[in-house]
Amino acid sequence: MHRLSFGNLPCVLALGLGLGCSPAHAQVSIGETAPGFTLTAADGSSHSLEAYRGKIVVLEWINFECPFVQKHYSSGAMQQLQSRYTGKDVVWLIINSSATGKQGHYEGDELADRIAKAKINADAYLLDTKGEVGRRYGARTTPHMYVIDAKGVLVYQGAIDSIRSARPADISKADNYVALALDALLAGEALRTTQTEPYGCSVKY
Repeated sequence: MHRLSFGNLPCVLALGLGLGCSPAHAQVSIGETAPGFTLTAADGSSHSLEAYRGKIVVLEWINFECPFVQKHYSSGAMQQLQSRYTGKDVVWLIINSSATGKQGHYEGDELADRIAKAKINADAYLLDTKGEVGRRYGARTTPHMYVIDAKGVLVYQGAIDSIRSARPADISKADNYVALALDALLAGEALRTTQTEPYGCSVKY
């Protein structure tokens, strides 16, 4: 099994490698039950992770202002990925942990307009304004991706793909870790890659 992980490095070593470190953020471990949460969506509906037990769930951390997020949305790649797997009965939840007044935080009509323009194909856009869920999961970047299996166990976390850039042209050249994880789960196969180092903009807690 291929596993790339820097999550358990001591802070001094992690900083020395230029990876960043925040001891205030938990690190969820692969193979453990994913932390439960209930969040309100942009449309006012409530979504609980527990309610989706029995289904594969994808968590995607977002910030529309981040060029790494824009890479995947301006190209249509993220929307295509969402549509492809929600069509296979996978639940896709987008989470925004930007605090009030911070980059990426929107409310009301402005948020609805942003979501509409992005043509999102996810099941819900969830608001984590206090950052409690983001910190619980250790979400550090936008995007930061998590895949949870039907038993509620975390099976993948990290980068969306293998090329750490903000260039849309690199998408087709990269290995999409989320797609690989979902394809393996849907086929009843073991994941070859369970954890990678996420890349993107910092989550604006």
